[in-house]
Order: sequence, then C-alpha cells, then structure tokens
Amino acid sequence: MIRSTRAGALTGTVFVLAASMALTACGTEDDSPSGAEEKNKKKDSASAPVHAPLVASYDGGLYVLDGESLKLERTVELPGFNRVNPAGDKDHVVVSTDSGFRLFDAAQAAFTDTEFKGAKPGHVVRHGGKTVLFTDGTGEVHAFDPAHLADGKKPETRDYTSAEAHHGVAIELTNGELVSTLGTEEKRTGALALDKGNKEIARSEKCPGVHGEAAAENEVVGLGCEDGVLLFKNGEFTKVESPDEYGAVGTQAGTDHSPVLLGDYFTDPEAELERPTRVSLIDTEKEKMKLVDLGTSYSFRSLARGPHGEALVLGTNGVLHVIDPATGKIEKRIEAVGKWQEPLDWQQPRPTLFVRDHTAYVSDPAKRKLHSFDLDSGEKLKSVTLPKGTNELSGTVEGH
Repeated sequence: MIRSTRAGALTGTVFVLAASMALTACGTEDDSPSGAEEKNKKKDSASAPVHAPLVASYDGGLYVLDGESLKLERTVELPGFNRVNPAGDKDHVVVSTDSGFRLFDAAQAAFTDTEFKGAKPGHVVRHGGKTVLFTDGTGEVHAFDPAHLADGKKPETRDYTSAEAHHGVAIELTNGELVSTLGTEEKRTGALALDKGNKEIARSEKCPGVHGEAAAENEVVGLGCEDGVLLFKNGEFTKVESPDEYGAVGTQAGTDHSPVLLGDYFTDPEAELERPTRVSLIDTEKEKMKLVDLGTSYSFRSLARGPHGEALVLGTNGVLHVIDPATGKIEKRIEAVGKWQEPLDWQQPRPTLFVRDHTAYVSDPAKRKLHSFDLDSGEKLKSVTLPKGTNELSGTVEGH
C-alpha cells in the first residue's frame, strides 16, 4: 500500500499510523464470503476467457475489462474497500480484502479457492519470477511462483514471520535472498536480508519510517526512508541520502531496464497531506538522488515505468509525464485526463495509472471513464464509460 499522508506513510505507512494500518485491512474481519461472492466463485465454463484482463475496483465490487477493447466483460460483487495487484501470470490478480489476500482468476472473472488469511494485507511485490505477500497485521511473508497458479491449487510457499507485526514489505531475489523490512506498529527502522534458509545475512536500521520498495537493473533493491533510500546491492545495505534533512521517499517504481528508480519526494513532516511537485530519481549505480520538478502535484497511484525504462508520472494537471530517468528530462507530455486534486483520504478514488507492455491505462473516476494510451506514440487508443467510478486499477502481468 502506498499512502500520501506523510504522517501515516512515512512516520507512523503509505500507503496516521493506527488508522492507516487498520484501513489497509479495509473493513471488518468477518471471514465469511457473502452469497454474492459464492456465486461469483463458480466459473461459467461456457463463458470465453477475458482477453488480457484489466481489473478495476469500485464501491461494491470489481469490474473486469478486455485489455484491448476496454469492453466491460464481467462485474463481480465484493463488498468493502478492496485492493488489486498483478499476481504475476497471464490470468490472475491478487485482491486484498478484509480477510486477507485472495487469488482472483481475472480471465474467468472468478475467485479461486486460494487465500492467504490475515489481518491488514499489505504490499504485493513481483520480482524475479516470485510474488511476495506481506501481511501487516501478522508480519507474515509468503513468497510463491505465480506459474504454479495455473492448476487452481494453492501454490507452495516460502514463509517468514517478522519479529514484530508492522506495515512492511518484502522482496525475494533470484538467488533466493529475501529482503524484508524491520519495525513495529509504532516505529519502522530499516530492513534485513535472509539467505535461502531464512538465516540473517545483513541488516540496516538506518532507514527511519521505511516504506515501499522497488527493484532496479541488476537486482538492486531500494527501500524508501524519511531521509533518502536504503539500497540492498551485492549482499550489503547502503544509503542514498536525500538533499534535504527531511526528504522522504515512499512510493517507488523500478524496472530491469534501468539502474534508476523513480520515487515520490516529500519535505514537510507536519503536513496532513503534502502535495509535492517534485519526484526523485535514485541512481543505484552512482548512489545519488536527483529531483525533477514537474510543476504539478501527483499521488501515490501516479508512478509507473514504461517498456523502455521510462519514468512515468500522472500529474494532477491531467498530464502523463514521460521522463528520461538518466537525465531527468521530461521527453513527452500526454494529455490523459482533466485536472484533479488528490483527496485527503488515501482510500478515496483518484485518477490512477497502470502500465502493461506499451500501453498506459488511466482511470478518471469522477467521469466514470477509463482510457488507454500508446506510450510510444502518445496516441489515445480506447475510452470507455463505466457504470460507476473506479478506485484501484490493475491487471494481469505475466513474467517479471
């Protein structure tokens, strides 16, 4: 979860503290699915699979759309505030509900029987052929190979439990090393690294308010701090300092195509909701940070990476900014939606960016619209008006 309120995101995560962590769970803790959900779980064998599915949450359920035509193919009822993330294969997404992480077969628009129960399901991280779930309420980490979701059974997992429950995140590298955050419900301080057998091999507690992660080229992992970014590279932790005494990074976006991470950037620790206009570019090779002023604010759902490593930021001026991560130059501006303002409550809808291959999908909840754009040409490809305004936006993404 990536929050925009500084107190919750970076001093207390982003996705303040007790409230934000409760909101991560989003609702009650009744594990019983509704009758509507049970009906939705039953797959209609006569229905054709949804092509390249997109999944958008709305107040009361999920919309499943064709990723090319943007045709609304199915509507699935699901009460509460629900979050959606790619599971790592061509068919599934992970839905964070009030009872835990649930696997949703987006191609068939039906929930599977696979669920990872636990209060306050948080970050879902895909990297190196593994998908890692972090449950804030328990501190549990579950890592699995998304290729094993195809048979509909619960995949075998690598499990780890943090010393104390906290709003955290974890990522598994291709060599089997696991990087996971350190903290408590009141304070988060850094991260540790474990070998394949979950034995600690490295630790750093020099990352106050640790929140969010991303992986850059050569599997360098970045973790956001209130004063910079903590890197894990070559088996060791190192720190990239912010240019400001309080220069907080939380949400990040990385890619295998660039050594530079894209991050947000906040400088007011007292703000109820800071609306920054600068983003950070963290060079993981040179271990330096560069700031780029967009001239417009953005939200935690505004950051993504393009197919060539481009840094992408959806501004509140309605423009999708395409940035060269090496130089910080804004190379292209794509008129995506109208002007908007980030709401104070991080759970409330706002325009959201989701990128898959060469296509950027941008929601406009106030107008109940969803658009797709070709990132290479900047051309708008499709638009659709939905029955209700959407909140979160995601889809299937095969491979890492």
